[in-house]
Amino acid sequence: MNESVVALIPARYAATRFNGKLLAPLGGKSVIWRTYESSAQTGLFNEVIVVTDSDLIYEEITRQGGKAVKSRREHESGTDRIAEAAGAMKVDIILNIQGDTPFVKKEPLKLLLNEFKDPSVRVGSLMQELKQQEYIDDPNYVKVAIDKNRNALFFSRSVIPYPRNKDRKIAYYEHIGVYAFRKQALLTFSSWSVSPLEDIEKIECLRYLENGVPIRMVVTDYMGVEIDTPEDLEKATRML
Repeated sequence: MNESVVALIPARYAATRFNGKLLAPLGGKSVIWRTYESSAQTGLFNEVIVVTDSDLIYEEITRQGGKAVKSRREHESGTDRIAEAAGAMKVDIILNIQGDTPFVKKEPLKLLLNEFKDPSVRVGSLMQELKQQEYIDDPNYVKVAIDKNRNALFFSRSVIPYPRNKDRKIAYYEHIGVYAFRKQALLTFSSWSVSPLEDIEKIECLRYLENGVPIRMVVTDYMGVEIDTPEDLEKATRML
């Protein structure tokens, strides 16, 4: 791919379930620094930049030689946060990596970026198959239903598709919150107000579907642990 590709990591200090989690220690390094480091080590990006509202996170990254920029505090979503930073950049494709995913892997991200060889793709994201019923039923696991071209039909915290026909084998997919965008698609997202279904489900990518923009989905294996709670941090420590 000859286009310039930048990884932007939105990093907000405040978090409802685990405040300050991005600066929590994970095997001697902070969660956000591990995310930054593993993203850079993939070798897929011209630059990796943390976009944060926090002086503490900014200092944590820049002190160790990483690149960070400050953003406004009041953003509806991580996507809106990175759109603020992307506006001034000369870049073709932007990959949004969540700050609380310290075990970023190269292969899933490479597969996602490969989709952009198709010029019609404006937005892409990752998903993995869900097999345990407790996770399928859990509203904290966002599910996605896709069409035959792997474009998302809908995202929901409910069980989709609903198994009315018990004779048919159903593949359930969990949405993994890693996105890639063409720059203009990202800036356009930020120019729209929060859409009705997005507000009801609290799933930001529904804003694209409600405005008629397809999202190309890529199946991958698990991306690692997302640090949402202190229990997740313990699980991540064990994984190290």
